[in-house]
Amino acid sequence: MRILCLDTSSGSAVALVDAPAEGPVTVLGAGHSPDPRRHAESLAPLIDQVLTAGREVDAVAVGTGPAPFTGLRVGLITAAALGRGRGVAVHGVCSLDVLARQALDLRPDEEVLVATDARRKEVYWARYRARGADDVERLTGPEVGPAARAADDAAGALVVGAGAGLYPEQLPPTPDLPTRLDPAVLGRLVRARLARRAAGGPVELGAEPRYLRRPDVHVAAAPKRAT
Repeated sequence: MRILCLDTSSGSAVALVDAPAEGPVTVLGAGHSPDPRRHAESLAPLIDQVLTAGREVDAVAVGTGPAPFTGLRVGLITAAALGRGRGVAVHGVCSLDVLARQALDLRPDEEVLVATDARRKEVYWARYRARGADDVERLTGPEVGPAARAADDAAGALVVGAGAGLYPEQLPPTPDLPTRLDPAVLGRLVRARLARRAAGGPVELGAEPRYLRRPDVHVAAAPKRAT
């Protein structure tokens, strides 16, 4: 199964992977743009670049955040459009799950707290442990708030992610672990979850966005009547 994987929770990241039912997942092409404010400009060229490795796609995998509104919407809408245009399923994965799996690939017997930049002097975070060789089990979160609150969940865990680098006093980052999301790992998580769903187990594969915050713009209340 060829899976086109994309994530816009921080910058834009795209990969095309071959994920057979068994055996290793092979990366056929990948691209990344670190700019967190130019998703609309960078995502389509990255997808076009990656698909030169093979135009056939059997499914689309997309990171569902948590992340700020605009960038996350670009990725999710693009994934939905690709899925509809090609007539393939779109599977969503929490973006924090991906970073957790990358860290657990290196330290599989540990628990890991993933913290990413939520802006406004806050972080998104969740805590995990490994679930087999390709998936993760979320123990807490995802949540958004000050780094000091995330630190309450970090006791005894490895700490990874850009949020840890921003607030090292509250969330000392564990050295030598990845801080940038690898979109190819999305394919591994999707394959593991599809297999678990086929076996009758509960899985999260919905492509709904994880904003965690209420929007800044609200529908205005009805005007008061003048008397």
